[in-house]
Amino acid sequence: MSTSGTLPDGSQYQIEVPSEWNQNLLLYSLPIPVAPGDPPWPPEDLLIADLMGQGHAIAGASNTIFWPLESSLSNVAPLVDAFRAAAGAPRRTISMGLSIGGLITAGIAERKTGLLSGALPMCANLAGAVAIHNRELDIAFVIKTLLAPESDLALTDIAEPSANLELAAAILAEAQTTPVGRARLALAAAVGNIPGWHVPGSVEPPPTDIAARLANQIAWFEEPGFLVYFWAREQVERQAGGNPSWNSGVDYRELLETSIGRDEVIAHYDAAGLPLETDLETLEASSRIEADPVAVAYLERHIIFSGDLNGVPVLAMHTDGDGLVTPDNQHAYADVVRAAGNEALLRQVFVHRAGHCSFTPAEVTVALESLIERIDTGEWPDLRPDTLNARARAMGSDRHALRSGGTAEPGFFRYTPRPFPRAYDQRDAARAAVTLESAGR
Repeated sequence: MSTSGTLPDGSQYQIEVPSEWNQNLLLYSLPIPVAPGDPPWPPEDLLIADLMGQGHAIAGASNTIFWPLESSLSNVAPLVDAFRAAAGAPRRTISMGLSIGGLITAGIAERKTGLLSGALPMCANLAGAVAIHNRELDIAFVIKTLLAPESDLALTDIAEPSANLELAAAILAEAQTTPVGRARLALAAAVGNIPGWHVPGSVEPPPTDIAARLANQIAWFEEPGFLVYFWAREQVERQAGGNPSWNSGVDYRELLETSIGRDEVIAHYDAAGLPLETDLETLEASSRIEADPVAVAYLERHIIFSGDLNGVPVLAMHTDGDGLVTPDNQHAYADVVRAAGNEALLRQVFVHRAGHCSFTPAEVTVALESLIERIDTGEWPDLRPDTLNARARAMGSDRHALRSGGTAEPGFFRYTPRPFPRAYDQRDAARAAVTLESAGR
């Protein structure tokens, strides 16, 4: 059965129920905006076809803006109601999603009590909305301050996003032509913990190949980093009612010291004959950006995390070579879940591969099956990488396709992500509220 319709807020929804339905409903949250009236996913989506082939029913609603958290979270209950009216009550309801869709997935687990059996956020912005937009501002701040301080490049309050992106792209192209420019690009990548690995299915450049690693970091800037930093931010600000990001009080020297790219930055500066300390002092002395409290409050609602999982088991999945939604998001999420006393409900698995959301259908299936086993038994199954890889490998070569093209062997591996540079969750929001109250604001 295939059916579609319109939710109360005007969003288009799609419901797919295979003929041999296994009674699982997958609420599929989408990361990418679509044109008004378009379905939430394209007909050629390989993951949708693979999941339906396993007997899962799928329901999702489209979004038409870059930061869809407000509408997506409010649409969950109407979407489930539409599914029940069309197909009946499922045995299990599992939220899953990629990228911002994974953030929505985790948000459903935290905000929609009693709705879910489990959640599978993949390559998700799990550090939460405030932290990830602050990180993007940090990268953009280094770019402008060191590469184009006199330019009209807008970091916040972006009035003309297309022109702003065009200017940013020109700055990026020019910077690549000189050793000094490349060193400063390496520093910008480092403050964001952007890995030096970009193409799914490629071999990771060794740490000593700093030229190749920087080329990969620049590729992350070209697609899609600068689009997010210098164009899409305007949509976030429009929804939030102002600028939700700040860098007042940020120590960029400290961000570099704790970065995955620290040694590469030092090597690039040495090669360029450029004193790193001078640029760090320039960053320290430069005027900083304050946030609009109303906009911060909006992103706190849409969404930062408290670690309250409402009894819902969550299995999170990430690649280590993700330069758009970096794997340190997982560290921030695990930390707040642990602080809330819910670590028994959370497990995280990692795939050694470049790319954003570059999982194969076999890897997603193994993760989903593991989550279902946890739902049914109350105990987490064996999630050791060798076990997961063996299960994925047994599914056959036709299920090892990458969304970007080509195939990949199962890549689960042991990995410990770095701490998120400027984490911000409900604990930070509570401390900020106390500070404002004490100041009489």
